[in-house]
Amino acid sequence: MGGLRQGWYLYADQGSYNQRRAPGPEAHGDADCMQFSSTQFADVDVAAPVGRIDHAAAEQLERALESLLAQSDLGKHGLILDFSGVEYISSVGLRVLMIAAKRMRAHNARIGIAMLQPIVAEIFAISRFDSIFDVSPTVRVAIEKLSAPALVAFDAARKTPAA
Repeated sequence: MGGLRQGWYLYADQGSYNQRRAPGPEAHGDADCMQFSSTQFADVDVAAPVGRIDHAAAEQLERALESLLAQSDLGKHGLILDFSGVEYISSVGLRVLMIAAKRMRAHNARIGIAMLQPIVAEIFAISRFDSIFDVSPTVRVAIEKLSAPALVAFDAARKTPAA
């Protein structure tokens, strides 16, 4: 039950519009846990960590990304990390991103990051990670750079009213 205490929940999405968000930390009595969700749009996965990616959370981020990277190894076109909910990232978290980028590139897949918060954007600039990753102002712009079919699916999903 260690996964529940650490607050990481990764759901493999099979369809183009499936999204499931992890229950909030209050559901498990752990206010410091990080949430992670992913949505597949055609041939691009959009993953959204929420919270702080510090030393304690970096290992969980690495494990959560592993499933998405495995899909990319099987011919996925790309992965977008939506950082709109990331408040902070440590050097250990940056290392996890570097490993993920190297693995994606080794399989001719692309990885991008969208919606950096000001503090995280500053960390990316200081560490020069903004020159390693394709950083986009929005998820839509990031998807547009990777895949036309994913952009069509993303736009269609945004127009569909929530059920």
